[in-house]
Amino acid sequence: MSLKIYFIRHGETTFSQTGGYCGILDPDLTPEGHEMARAFGAAYQQIPWAAIYCSPMRRTIATAKPLCDAIGMEMQLRDGLKEIQYGRWEGQTNQYVMDHYASDYVRWLTEPAWNPPTEGETAVQLASRAALVIAEIEQKYLDGNVLVVSHKATIRVLLCSLLGIDLGRYRDRIDMLAASVSVVQFDVHGPMLQILGDRSYMPAELRNRPGS
Repeated sequence: MSLKIYFIRHGETTFSQTGGYCGILDPDLTPEGHEMARAFGAAYQQIPWAAIYCSPMRRTIATAKPLCDAIGMEMQLRDGLKEIQYGRWEGQTNQYVMDHYASDYVRWLTEPAWNPPTEGETAVQLASRAALVIAEIEQKYLDGNVLVVSHKATIRVLLCSLLGIDLGRYRDRIDMLAASVSVVQFDVHGPMLQILGDRSYMPAELRNRPGS
């Protein structure tokens, strides 16, 4: 056997519907987001999980809870799995950011690895803290299945880091819809992406929701 990490982005929130910037803000899931979480728990409870790691935000905890309840496993909360910090952009729309922080916005779009949202966090900083959690998992679990419940930018940055993709391209190369599942297997050749952004486990009416 080898270690296999399942990454799931949290279910739908109002911000994933509207496209507003939500990093340190702590909204709950929408009713449909809770449905996504329940669908995930039902579909994945038969996997023999070794551990469940989770960002300590309401939206991620709510996404992990149905599975944790079903299998009787406690989630391990890690600050390193929190979403990127958007600084002064938190809670704002793209249009607001373009109108009020145009130069920072252009720099961020051009090279988000090293240019943060205004007073926010770079992808490099995010990768550094999130990588510590992955290193912990690799050290503790040489084989088996581990679930990581996190956020859109965090998972995309982690996947880029693991797969050798330029961090500055995380927004251009990988999409990550609400409650989508990606799987990376670790073997002698290093991380191998097996599944990216799968949502086939959820009903069509959830998969097809605009903005999710």
